[in-house]
Amino acid sequence: MKTRPGPTRPRPRVADWRRHWPWAVAVALVLLLVLSLLRQPLAERLWPQARIDRLLAEGDSALAEGRLDRPDGAGARQKYEAAQALDSDRAEARAGLARVGQAALAQARQALADGRLDEARRWLDLAGELQVPRAQVQTVAAALRQTELAGVDLPTLREQAAAALAAGDAQAALPLYAQWIAAAPEDTAALEGREDALSLLLERVRPALRDGDLAAAARWLELARQHDPGHIDLPDLRAAWAQALAAQLRDAEQALRHGRLEDAARLFANLREAVPEDAAVAQGAQRTAQALAARARKLAADFRFDEAAQALVVAGALAPSAAADVAAAVADLERARAAAARLDAPSRPTRASARSLRRELEGFEEAMDRGDWIEPPGASAYDRLRAAQALAPEDRTVQAATTRMRQAVAACVEEALRDNRMRAAQDCHDAWQALAPSDPALAGARQRMAQRWLAIGEERLRAGEIDVASRALVSARVLDPAAPGLEDFAARLTRAGAATP
Repeated sequence: MKTRPGPTRPRPRVADWRRHWPWAVAVALVLLLVLSLLRQPLAERLWPQARIDRLLAEGDSALAEGRLDRPDGAGARQKYEAAQALDSDRAEARAGLARVGQAALAQARQALADGRLDEARRWLDLAGELQVPRAQVQTVAAALRQTELAGVDLPTLREQAAAALAAGDAQAALPLYAQWIAAAPEDTAALEGREDALSLLLERVRPALRDGDLAAAARWLELARQHDPGHIDLPDLRAAWAQALAAQLRDAEQALRHGRLEDAARLFANLREAVPEDAAVAQGAQRTAQALAARARKLAADFRFDEAAQALVVAGALAPSAAADVAAAVADLERARAAAARLDAPSRPTRASARSLRRELEGFEEAMDRGDWIEPPGASAYDRLRAAQALAPEDRTVQAATTRMRQAVAACVEEALRDNRMRAAQDCHDAWQALAPSDPALAGARQRMAQRWLAIGEERLRAGEIDVASRALVSARVLDPAAPGLEDFAARLTRAGAATP
């Protein structure tokens, strides 16, 4: 009986291989490249000894090239220390560090022989850090001291120090006494003179604190600390300085809350000089600069250019972080100056002045239709109306326009507050205040706007948006410095800002 042959496997077609071989070659090349790039990291991960050997070899190379100690990690010291950190039992790393120490000592000797004393001091420090035998280090250090003393005219130095102290110039006397003590550490006269100079210097601290000059007091305290960190008067004076700093910060915040921006700017400027890195001071200075910029914009809208410019100078110098607010106010000031230039009109009615009046009233109507109450300066409804008033203050059309605008901006404030459009409400309020500053209804609107800004600031503070909350506080403070809750919110904002990195 014949058996039926089983099924046979199909042979791969040559065409399939030809179609796929470029992809296979590409994958192989990629694998080779990856293995080549990762060969050393993988080897060092799998065989740590390979990395240690590489670090030791790099240390030997750096030592041979004279790169003993480098802050970028390429020095022999750094290489050997890295190898030692990977395996503290490797004697090669300890031996390498010892060779670096001996090389540093040799460099110190050479620098001393060449008269490069500062460099010799640095090499000696390195040798000491690398635990070169003390006897060897002390020998070179003694030679260095002798060389330094040979260049010191001790009698002249004594006279100069005593003269500076007698003149009451403690800051000049202290460095001289420091040199004297370095040359003669056991000289009682030098030690007593330094003590007298320090006492004279520290006597200035409390009067400076009473005068509010925290920066000068801080400089004197730091100078005293450098010359004698353990001076008996330093702890009490440092505590007094900290109390004065806290008191001046409270005064600055209170001046800002009450709208006394010039006083706040002066106090925060003093504080920034004394503690330039303090977060609470920096934020208070920024809020003051923002408030000054807001005031400058109002002054510019009222064509009080000199006052606006002065406020912007103070704001710009006080807080560079408020540069955007200051720049916007400067732009408004320039536009307002351009608008003021257009108010030069003939004093008696002429055909040209009639055309000018008609043009200003038309511009007023267009600005009213756009809702441009006070912005941008020069093209706003307020500025157009001011120009018309300058041309014909008794004209019935101008007077009617004045009444209509006052009613419109008052309604605008209420409508914008109802819809929570605070920027629009602020613009309408500014136009209302510029147009009718004595309007009895204006005070109530101002208080409601301040409260709404505080509510917005509270919401943003809870969301962690410190900058937005700070701007809301500035807006509320400008509107109503005595607004209920303003002081509490400002204090919480300061604490939150100090805790935010």
